[in-house]
Amino acid sequence: MSAGSTRTGLSLLSPAFLVMAATLLAPVVALVVMSFWSQSGFDIDRSFTLKNYAQLVRPGEGVVWYGIRFPFAYPVPAVLMVKSLAMSLVATICVIGVAWPMAYFLAFRVTRNKAMWIILLTIPFWTSYLLRVFSWKIVLGFNGAINSGLMWLGVIDAPLEFLLYNPIAVMITLAHSWIAFAVLPIYVSLEKIDRSLLEAASDLGDSRWARFRRITLPLSMPGTIAATLLVFIPTVGDYVTPTLVGGPGGTMIGSLIQQLFLRQDNAPLGAAISIVMMLIIAAFVGLFLWLIGYGRMRRRVG
Repeated sequence: MSAGSTRTGLSLLSPAFLVMAATLLAPVVALVVMSFWSQSGFDIDRSFTLKNYAQLVRPGEGVVWYGIRFPFAYPVPAVLMVKSLAMSLVATICVIGVAWPMAYFLAFRVTRNKAMWIILLTIPFWTSYLLRVFSWKIVLGFNGAINSGLMWLGVIDAPLEFLLYNPIAVMITLAHSWIAFAVLPIYVSLEKIDRSLLEAASDLGDSRWARFRRITLPLSMPGTIAATLLVFIPTVGDYVTPTLVGGPGGTMIGSLIQQLFLRQDNAPLGAAISIVMMLIIAAFVGLFLWLIGYGRMRRRVG
């Protein structure tokens, strides 16, 4: 590649890079700087301090949550971090489990009007995110569609109270809200698979399951990985869904950060928790990608 084409490429990329730096890097830098400040009454003390990070790891009596002991004087962030990661992981697994068959159907079973099917899939997401969350609040509510339907059928005599304001309601709502974002990248990967590979494997005597395991699934992994990250990363920090349908039992780390910034006037501590959570998510993503790469290497060696 010539130096001229390199300069042309850099000049074309620079506007996008500047926009990304302004919209992504600048807020992160601001959070990092703020995390080393401290709250003093209604004012922020801008002198450098590790007080916020020390508060997160300071040992204390702690609490035991589902058999896990958190030996910190301020255990709430640690508990909510673990809880958020677990709920997001479950929601992501559910999303991929539903999105994969849908994407497979679109790629291999729909032969005409695929664009129409994709449009139908995305229609619910033309509305506001808040509206979709509120719709689940109506469906799962005390007088919602599920309770009303079950009572009309005579299955129950009184409304079920456990459908709403708990972690299950949060995970259901999160899964529904992100399905379309998982279907599309998986569909693109499946659509790009050369059908002649499947035909050749069939001619050589491979069963349908063998073709799926040896060709379809490995070649769809880029889209599946992208879908997993697209769902997992945003759902960990979601605070709107837990606030509306989670109740006290469905609180996630995003809700705590939102309260620290907007209600408790302790933005430095909220910034510190945000940075720690970002690092934990980055570690999870790195571990996930490493495991995927390690699995591929094992298959090549085998």
